[in-house]
Parts: sequence; C-alpha cells; structure tokens
Amino acid sequence: MASYSTNEFRSGLKVLLDGDPCIILDNEFVKPGKGQAFNRVKLRNLNTNRQWERTFKSGESLEAADVIDQEMEYLYTDGEFWHFMKTDGSFEQYPADEKAVSDVLKWLKEQDVYTVTLYNGAPLTVTPPNFVELEVVDTDPGMKGDTAQGGTKPATLSTGAVVNVPLFITIGEVLKVDTRSGEYVSRVKN
Repeated sequence: MASYSTNEFRSGLKVLLDGDPCIILDNEFVKPGKGQAFNRVKLRNLNTNRQWERTFKSGESLEAADVIDQEMEYLYTDGEFWHFMKTDGSFEQYPADEKAVSDVLKWLKEQDVYTVTLYNGAPLTVTPPNFVELEVVDTDPGMKGDTAQGGTKPATLSTGAVVNVPLFITIGEVLKVDTRSGEYVSRVKN
C-alpha cells in the first residue's frame, strides 16, 4: 500500500493513523533553530469526526487510507440503511448506515446526487451538495404586503428540515437552501 512522507503532507490528504482513516486538515513545517525539523499536523478522524494535532519528525511516513469520494444518487431508505447508487452507469448500490448519514438526514432527497466517501468499499460519510431544492410542506400563511425585508418565519421542508424563510413564502413553493449553513437562498421558479 502507498505511503506518504512528511514532505508530501498537504491539506485534504487521507491517511491511515492508528488504524483509523483520517484527513489532514492543516500541515505546518517547523524548522527550529536547534534540533530536528518536524511537521505539526492537524487531523480529523473520518470515523468519529474527532480533531486533534500531532507532530511528526521530518522523514516519518504514514500509510495512505483506502478512501474514495464517489458521486452517488440517493435511492431510498428501508428504515435501517440508506441506499445510494453509483452514477457511472454501473447501477452498483451501497447501503449506508445511520452513522454515515446522520449529519445529512435533513437534506436527503430521492434522486439527488451526493458525495459518498467509501472506506474499504463501505460508505463512511455522505456529503450533500452545497445547495438543494426542497418543497415547503408547512409554514404559517403569508399576508398581503409581506416583503423580503419584513422578517422571517420557520418553514418545514419535504425532508423534515426547518429553515427560516421570508414571510411571503407559502406551502407548496420550492426553495433553494444552502446545506452548509441551513439558510434559505431563494425561491425556485418553475
């Protein structure tokens, strides 16, 4: 299996550390005036999402993690697993457990494409696209004269997510929502 030396460390590199797949978030090369050079590396464990810093002596190496990011279409849930299918025409399906999708459950919409991180062929995490389009299924009725600057109200979307929307939004409208912040962006015109 491939391995990376400290001089190859960079942000976004996926390595195996203590048996767990990790991603390097930040790498700083330090050459003190006295003593051996080292790398101060900030890592995030892809299994637990725990972040920490660790130092490596110059010349040390880490094994590459067998992690692949793959575009997949969300199909359905059977209550225990959430099923995704590759978009490359192979129709290969992968069941993701609750741990992998727990952070994106409120953005999962059937037939939308998500980035699924596979570790040893099994889904590790699911990342939604930056923007999703969802229908409003419940909100207070709008009043005549409500404008974009008139304030906000909560609206429940088709996936169960609740976002604050302008007062003029009504049930049945399709909204564009930023999944990174969970904020309303705009209405989607048909």
